Amino acid sequence: MSSVVRLSRRSHSGTEGEPDPGIIHSHDFRSAYQPILSPTHQKLVGYEALVRVSRNKHPISPVELFEQAANLNQTPELDRHLLHLHLSGFSAGDNPVWLFLNINPHTCVHPEASLERLAQQCQSCGLHPEKIVLELVETASDNPEALMEFIHKAKGLGFQIAIDDFGMGDSNFERLWRINPLIVKLDRSLLVNAENNNRARLLLESLVRMIRESGSLVLLEGIENGAQARIALDTEADLLQGFLFARPGAIADETVEKSEARLRTVVADSDEWWLQDSKDQESYLRLLRFEIMDACHQIMRTNPFRENCNRLLQMDGVKRCFLLDGSGVQQGNLAHATNDIHRGGFNPLYHSAGARWGHREYFRNALERPQHINSSRPYVALPDARRTVTLSTTLPTESGQQVFCVDVHPDEVFNGQLCFPPTL
Repeated sequence: MSSVVRLSRRSHSGTEGEPDPGIIHSHDFRSAYQPILSPTHQKLVGYEALVRVSRNKHPISPVELFEQAANLNQTPELDRHLLHLHLSGFSAGDNPVWLFLNINPHTCVHPEASLERLAQQCQSCGLHPEKIVLELVETASDNPEALMEFIHKAKGLGFQIAIDDFGMGDSNFERLWRINPLIVKLDRSLLVNAENNNRARLLLESLVRMIRESGSLVLLEGIENGAQARIALDTEADLLQGFLFARPGAIADETVEKSEARLRTVVADSDEWWLQDSKDQESYLRLLRFEIMDACHQIMRTNPFRENCNRLLQMDGVKRCFLLDGSGVQQGNLAHATNDIHRGGFNPLYHSAGARWGHREYFRNALERPQHINSSRPYVALPDARRTVTLSTTLPTESGQQVFCVDVHPDEVFNGQLCFPPTL
């Protein structure tokens, strides 16, 4: 059940000499709790405590509230008040869930910020500190040594640590490794950008993978629609949060049931999309293999090279074809897809006859597996500086063994989600 508190000056008098708590005295505060869910367990595993505040019955944004507190040098007092408010209003009972509490780094290093006091408040509310996740805003601290001392002390008392808004501003992996948080919450802008830009999506997937490999769980927040949920699931993020599942509000059994039901629907829909995508991708790869083999047969008949590749170059994502001799030297110029010929205007790197590609992975793959159509790992290719996968296979010709290569831009097919197998 959420709690609403309006404190008088007397009720928050504190110790003698404490700064005047004007901002606390003049506002109404209410706790709201937003569910955090595990897609693997398909259940609610935590709540983030958020503040809802008004003044003279007019809502005020939390950003504005903290700006006022900073201007009055009352951020630590406000933080302590909100922590107490959220703890006293938390009513999850014995359910095995975390309570996420936001705390400002400046509060962490404030002389009056007592972790022992916070631990006592947890105990008085029937909460062991291990159920509490302290979210540290991922921003630069004026006193990194004191911040690390705070983190070590918090962990010693049993509190869990999370980094909030990672991926923006002053985020860096050095601090991530030093703090060694249980959970890293990624800034929502990363997910929004990933929805609209495939390169941003690839970067998000890589970031999630790196954080998980470093030893922390990843939480993606701000999920508002099915497309964002699918991206979040594809990244294999450990925890999810957002309006799609539940808005911040009171803790109630009905909220748990609805949020978990929505999560199950999202997971089921994602599985269905994945199965359909897999079928479509298999069809694309089969056709691609057929067209490459057909082009190889045409080349062995010594027809004009561009003509041999014409049907292949009409396939989605296929950009260029070229032929290498047994030493990796390019025979003639590139054969381009129609929509690739004039891309970017003049570029001397398009004229690559005689270029040596013997050091490239795709050339070595073809020599090592001569009876297969081999896929390279994605790389940034010359001449267009675009992410490329090169497919390669060997050809026995009158002039000796040659290697036929096909450049594909994977970002242009299946929204960049096509995974090429090692061999087609």
